[in-house]
Amino acid sequence: AHLVESGGGVVQPGGSLRLSCAASGFAFRSYGMSWNRQAPGKEREWVARITNTGGSTNYADSVKGRFTISRDNVENTVYLQMNSLKPEDTGVYSCSSWGGNFWGQGTQVTVSS
Repeated sequence: AHLVESGGGVVQPGGSLRLSCAASGFAFRSYGMSWNRQAPGKEREWVARITNTGGSTNYADSVKGRFTISRDNVENTVYLQMNSLKPEDTGVYSCSSWGGNFWGQGTQVTVSS
C-alpha cells in the first residue's frame, strides 16, 4: 500500500494551499482517511478526517472553518483545502487511513511572510 502526498509549499499568512494524497495498493474506498500534521518540535496531531463514502467529516478545532477535507473514490485521492493559513499551520502534513494502517511520507507546509 502507498500514500503519496503533494501540494505543499511556502505561502504567506492568509494564503491557501490544496494538498493531495494519492492512494494505491489497498481498497481505498473502504477506508476512512485522515490528514495529520507535525509542527517543528511538537507531537504529530490529527487535523481532519473523512468517512469512506465522504459523507461525514470532522476537524480539529484549530482548523475548523478554514480547512476542508474531501475525497475522490474514482481517483483514489483525498484532498485538504487549506484557506486563511496562519504561521502556526506550519508543519509536515501527512495522510493516513483511519486506525493508522497506512501512512504517507508527508509534505511540508510553511506559512511565513
